[in-house]
Amino acid sequence: MGQLQLWLSALEMGSFFGLLALAYYLTLVGAGFFNFAIGPYAMVGGLCTSYLVLYEDMNVWAAAVLAVLAAAALAVFTELAVVRQVQKRSGRGELPALVAVAAIMFAVQQLAGYLFGYTTLPGQALFTFDPVTVGGTVIQPSTVVLLAFTVVAFAAAAVWIRYTRTGRLLRAVGDSTHAATLLGLPVNRVRLIAFLLSGLLAGVTGLLFAPKAGVSSLSGLAWALSSFLAMVIGGTGSVWAPLVGGLLLGLVEVFVPYYFGGQSHVYGLLLVALLFFAFKPSGLFVRRIRT
Repeated sequence: MGQLQLWLSALEMGSFFGLLALAYYLTLVGAGFFNFAIGPYAMVGGLCTSYLVLYEDMNVWAAAVLAVLAAAALAVFTELAVVRQVQKRSGRGELPALVAVAAIMFAVQQLAGYLFGYTTLPGQALFTFDPVTVGGTVIQPSTVVLLAFTVVAFAAAAVWIRYTRTGRLLRAVGDSTHAATLLGLPVNRVRLIAFLLSGLLAGVTGLLFAPKAGVSSLSGLAWALSSFLAMVIGGTGSVWAPLVGGLLLGLVEVFVPYYFGGQSHVYGLLLVALLFFAFKPSGLFVRRIRT
């Protein structure tokens, strides 16, 4: 494998981790909450699409729309029926809600296994065109689409959060839910928007990444942990921070096993996690609060 191909693989992995980390970022900024079900949402997007196409002979675009809507519906359910209700009963405590969301994560995984089986299904490509050749390296259409979507998604999120009223409300609620409530801001609606957008983003990301290595009902947990680490590395100081964290994680995922072999990337990820949690838990980009 050439060096250019390695860098391309790292860029693809990093983009995937960055997009899911952006979904984490949206719920954290808009609801002040870590939604660990992001990985299962992405798994539903990819797995449901593949199942409907392969076993139900559905058109890939129709299957993709249904899969993404299912992921978004799960995100809305998480907020309305789980997080909001648990926080209401626990005095807005975060720990009970986090435990409840962790339970949702495993429940979605088991439900997906029951509905779609436990085998790995090949991902479905939304676009079909000739591969792009750069410097002797062949770039598959699915990779081109994922990279293009990454740029569009992050740019759109940056513009939306900074320049739109809903985006500014998102930041205000995330900064202090209590203060936002006292000011009469639509806290519940903003939180629901944050969860909905994160579900949509995760669902699309999952189905776009699935063609690389397939998707199974067990994919969600690994994706949730890796993308959470990407957000921890990048921090919350910028909309682009999750992408930086994802790209650094992608480098570890690709280059560590290339040079050290086997499952060495697992130890590399563990080392990175320990270093950041110990010495820079706020990530590379820290959000500045003006006083």
